[in-house]
Amino acid sequence: MYFVDTDPSRINFVNKNRQGKRVGTRRKEMLLELYKNKTQNEPNLKPSKLMRVLSQDTGIGYTTIKDTVQKYLFEQGITQKKIARKLYENIGTSEKCKILQKIHSFWCRHKIPTLKNISFAINADLGLPSLSVCELKKVLKDLHFEYTPCNYRLRALTEKENIVLWRRKYLEDIRHYRNEGRTIYYLQETWINAEEYSTKDLWADKEPSGEGKRIIVVHIGSVEGFVGGGLLCFESKTNTSNYDDHMNGDIFYEWFCGILPLLRENSVIVFDNASYYSVENHVPTMSWKKDSILKWFEGKGIVLDRPMVKFQLIEKVKNTRLIYDNYRRSVQEAINHNIDVLRLPPYHCHLSPMQLAWEVVARHEKINKCSSSKLDDVRQLLNDGVNLVTTEMWAEYVNFSITNEEILWNLDIITDKIMDETVTAKINLVTSSESSSD
Repeated sequence: MYFVDTDPSRINFVNKNRQGKRVGTRRKEMLLELYKNKTQNEPNLKPSKLMRVLSQDTGIGYTTIKDTVQKYLFEQGITQKKIARKLYENIGTSEKCKILQKIHSFWCRHKIPTLKNISFAINADLGLPSLSVCELKKVLKDLHFEYTPCNYRLRALTEKENIVLWRRKYLEDIRHYRNEGRTIYYLQETWINAEEYSTKDLWADKEPSGEGKRIIVVHIGSVEGFVGGGLLCFESKTNTSNYDDHMNGDIFYEWFCGILPLLRENSVIVFDNASYYSVENHVPTMSWKKDSILKWFEGKGIVLDRPMVKFQLIEKVKNTRLIYDNYRRSVQEAINHNIDVLRLPPYHCHLSPMQLAWEVVARHEKINKCSSSKLDDVRQLLNDGVNLVTTEMWAEYVNFSITNEEILWNLDIITDKIMDETVTAKINLVTSSESSSD
């Protein structure tokens, strides 16, 4: 028998499982709840020790516990009724940001993250989506991780060189600008499902499902608060699941040019990593089919005056891409206004205080559900939420972002140190082995 409590922290087995007695489905479910509670309260506990502790507490054999937990983590179920798991396509930007932070937390605790222990940690965290190993590998690829051998048995999850360099440069630049006393503005965008936004979380950062109208929202703010009159809110004219199709680059560019005169002179703008103004986004290359290249020109309103072969088309792309690249156009406009621009590394949204500011707007939206789907009513609801974010709150959010900057600054140093120590240990082991053979 076991005691059932709605509070996972108080789950307890009153009578241990008798030796040789079959462990039923219900008892396994209780075991998994106890496992989740243990991993949350004691995150530094090694998996092998955790299994032994669970075995002692429950009377269930070590092997049965290990098999049950592994089946839950890797196969997502202990019976024919499987625990719901998320597919790769349904994982949003905010969830990927949390997974990135989870991996970083391993390095910060001086532990080497591997595919296995990260899979355990993610699936044990109730705040993260449950993923199979296959789905997790796809997410890790999006997060720009690679597998680096660090000894004879382990392959560490390390970020690719370009991401580390991007992050280091961002942290160095923003420190420099802050020391100069320059005002730093943070720009971010999101979307709302116009027909369902009253019942769904705002700023979910998930790909639109393709059903219903989309309201695109953009805003900018600093430690002084949201910029007055800076809310951009418009209805998408497309009904596809591709987020890039919803954000109209020309509308964004026009809004951005109107915002620049409202900002302090010699300030800095931090762009998030939205793909619609990405330098590399949707620019034809030789790998594209010729029809797709022609459609790209057609979408930009460019009329070709004569038939061209593929090489000629790509050459014309190179000559015109600067004109239609929203990010570069925006950067140039900022420079013209004596404003510098920084770009957040991919999935580093926790470096932007705008994330926390959006949460206040989200709570206001959920409490004051608007029954109308008219754009003006939605805009008013958003503006009311924006007005709730005070200057004091913004200052707190900025300080929190600065704390995260410090954590990431130390992260790369810690990673280098751990990897160096691992390589040194590996060399010493090889040298010792060779000496013994001599």
